Amino acid sequence: ETQQIRRFVAQLHARGLGGRSLARMLSAWRGYFRWLGLRGEVENNPVDGVHAPKSPKALPKVLSPDEANRLLECVSNEAIELRDQAMFELFYSSGLRLAELASLDVSCLEDIAAGEVRVLGKRNKLRLVPVGSKAREAVAAWAQRRGELAPADQPALFVGQRGGRIHPRVIEQRLAQRALAKGLPAHVHPHMLRHSFASHVL
Repeated sequence: ETQQIRRFVAQLHARGLGGRSLARMLSAWRGYFRWLGLRGEVENNPVDGVHAPKSPKALPKVLSPDEANRLLECVSNEAIELRDQAMFELFYSSGLRLAELASLDVSCLEDIAAGEVRVLGKRNKLRLVPVGSKAREAVAAWAQRRGELAPADQPALFVGQRGGRIHPRVIEQRLAQRALAKGLPAHVHPHMLRHSFASHVL
């Protein structure tokens, strides 16, 4: 019986039924045979050990090059906007993760000016990331105005309006607001910029 169920699942999969649909169907069958077992009508559950094929993972959404250019057009010369511009250019030109960007300190400015930045990534692995020319220019412009928001003893490169290290959630909100103001069609988040960077590099 188990072999018959496996063959039937394979046939349905070959006809185009997805892994999630097959998993739901197998779950229903498993429950039905469990019920029959409680009634004493079957000894073993033939669905036990039968698994649905995995559904392929959906590719992450990315911005087109035109959309990325629209998003990264500088909107004003205010300190907050220069900060945002520097953050978004770093996401796009360097493929930084959100936590990596939020954790950057002013001590990395020399490295960025030289075209690279060291970040502590997943599992505390240190990696060296190249920084593009537009990102270098945007970071330099922000560095000149950073003192308007950050107290002298603040080590964070990117700060919020109160002068403390910017929270990742604030970065997400600022990026979403920028995308909305630019009329972009989808909710834009930092990970989307990271994947857009990788897609456009390829």
